[in-house]
Amino acid sequence: MFDDLRPHLVELRKRLGISVGTLIVMFFVMFYFHEPILSWMVEPLNIALAEVGKKSVHAADGMVTTSQVGGAFFVAIKVAFFAAIVGSLPIILSQIWMFIAPGLYANEKKMILPFVFGGTIMFVIGVLFAYYIVTPFGFDFLITFGSFKFTPLINIEDYIGFFTKIMFGFGIAFELPVFAYFLALLGLVDDRQMRDFFKYAIIIIFIVAALLTPPDILTQLLMAGPLIILYGLSILIVRVVNPAPPLEEDDEDDEEEVAIEKKSE
Repeated sequence: MFDDLRPHLVELRKRLGISVGTLIVMFFVMFYFHEPILSWMVEPLNIALAEVGKKSVHAADGMVTTSQVGGAFFVAIKVAFFAAIVGSLPIILSQIWMFIAPGLYANEKKMILPFVFGGTIMFVIGVLFAYYIVTPFGFDFLITFGSFKFTPLINIEDYIGFFTKIMFGFGIAFELPVFAYFLALLGLVDDRQMRDFFKYAIIIIFIVAALLTPPDILTQLLMAGPLIILYGLSILIVRVVNPAPPLEEDDEDDEEEVAIEKKSE
């Protein structure tokens, strides 16, 4: 049994090695540019902090602080790692595809470019949606709430961890249509199965939104809403790629199976 698994383990090690190597190289590149990347990441926070002074004459603008010795260095590492993952995504997706490619048909193996570019584009769209749509609303509510009594002092380490969690959450969530397309292409799912699973998908979506977003209803709805729309879009995509057979045909197939079983008895 181990001999059968050995080629797959060797291939997996190869793909992981390429992915990790790419991630390491990209990390050092992004670390060099960490200051402009950090400025981009902190901009929504600065805008929300500026609003604190505007909405209350009794409160000063908030402040971004650090509570650790060498906090700025560790923040730079986190920023570079986040940017490195995004920058390495095309290579990582291509390695995933190359790992599963030996089990695919020749025409399916040719779908590597749509998988890589489609997955990367949807991830970036998810990140940009979170940055330009979700974070302005979420930060404005969370930071300015109660600011007439308190001056917000935001720990930069906590903020970067919070920010990357939201970005990755939306980036991965927006991959749903891409993965639905390729699961349908492989015949693993059809549109009827996705429609039947829709009521459970809504529950899962709201649970995921609660885990990946701040503890306020507005931000959770801003994540759950697009996810429900993306699930509906995925159903349409799967219907085109791998539509479920008509129910009449299913009934006829069941009747034929019953008749064959009776004859065999």
